[in-house]
Amino acid sequence: MPGVATPQKLLDLAEDLVSYGRRKGADEVEVTILDSTEFNVDIRLGEIESLIEAGSRGLSIKVIKDQKTAYGSSSDLSKDSLQKLVSRAVKRAQLSSPDLYAGLPPKQRIDHDITALNLYDPHILELTPEDKINLAQQTERIALQDKRIINSHGSSFETRVIKTILVNSHGFSHAYDETYCGLSLGLQAGRTDEIVEDYWSCSKRHFNELEAPEAIAAKCIARTVRQLNPRKIPTQRVPVVFESAMTSWLLGFLFACVSGVAVYQKTSFLQNKLGTKIADDRITIYDDGLIPGLLGTTPFDTEGIPAQKTIVVEQGILKNYLCNTYAARKLKLASTGNADGTGVAPHNFYLTAGIHAADQIISSMDKGLILIRTLGHGLNPVTGDISRGAYGLWVEKGEIAYPVSEITISGNLGEILLTIEMIGNDLEFRTPVSGPTIKIQELMVAGT
Repeated sequence: MPGVATPQKLLDLAEDLVSYGRRKGADEVEVTILDSTEFNVDIRLGEIESLIEAGSRGLSIKVIKDQKTAYGSSSDLSKDSLQKLVSRAVKRAQLSSPDLYAGLPPKQRIDHDITALNLYDPHILELTPEDKINLAQQTERIALQDKRIINSHGSSFETRVIKTILVNSHGFSHAYDETYCGLSLGLQAGRTDEIVEDYWSCSKRHFNELEAPEAIAAKCIARTVRQLNPRKIPTQRVPVVFESAMTSWLLGFLFACVSGVAVYQKTSFLQNKLGTKIADDRITIYDDGLIPGLLGTTPFDTEGIPAQKTIVVEQGILKNYLCNTYAARKLKLASTGNADGTGVAPHNFYLTAGIHAADQIISSMDKGLILIRTLGHGLNPVTGDISRGAYGLWVEKGEIAYPVSEITISGNLGEILLTIEMIGNDLEFRTPVSGPTIKIQELMVAGT
């Protein structure tokens, strides 16, 4: 179908292909079309390092025959090519092994108002390439005016506009539009033999919610220069405060452990833990795909299961794993609408805010560490063990004393969740996985 362009024609195309697949012998057929445009510019020291402006349109299919599954994809949306794609997929499915858990979900109804989710900003389409380049250049230029900054990793501005169409043979046929924009900056400060670095970024669905270049630059400068003249510390067990970004990192590890895929594959220390206490009573965690305007919000997942608000941990008790249809069948549970391709992904996965200001949490420590950044690997979902290189700020008598480097933090996610003593009131939904500042009773900090 050359020249396919309008949303209705794309929807019609998907529905026609589903019907064609059924006629060719498939028991179940799913067709997804992504129609997107993207822009990304990287600036370093005032010059454009890379610039991408592109549009793409791709179609993927999933066919199931006698509980045997095959996939196919194409960027050629001509009718003849797509029908060949479907026919070949049906033949391949017959050659594969049957899987008792394979199959599309039952027919789903989307009861919520997709437009009310506020995923689309037409103003992003009005930005010119020059506007976008200027935003990135301005952000870096402001930061480099600070004499403490010696170099730049660069600034970037990105936009994406995406239409998603999903049709399957159980009668599901829906589409939605979404937008995204992001501005980021990375900086270096210090002497040649003792350089420190950090970054700051802001991503939103709506351009008018994006932090201004001045704010991005100021936060990136502050995060970078606070690490100047770091000291080493001896190995010891101390209280550790996780800044909100570090709490989000910790929650990302937790998400990997409550993934239904990890649970049925027996690669999570939380398997067989539903209904048991895994965290302090203060801990309540949700995955919510229906909060208007957030980056993780969506009307339905990649299988057409409606997004929902799922309570994952309630007052310390593990209530739900997050599942796609396949994982749910393996675990004899219901899908939570978290399908992402053949795996699962978070929507807005977050720890609910507490009552303490971040400053109050820091002042509660006689001595300890504020964790500001980690690096390397060292996460084991099978055991929950954590061991990561880290950077931080040392606290003495309730006040930040100096930055520290060349340290490693180690512990176990299960123990950390049970020993969270304070939760901050500074929850911000900056990414699909978000959390406020938290204080851990004690962790091992390895230094000199």
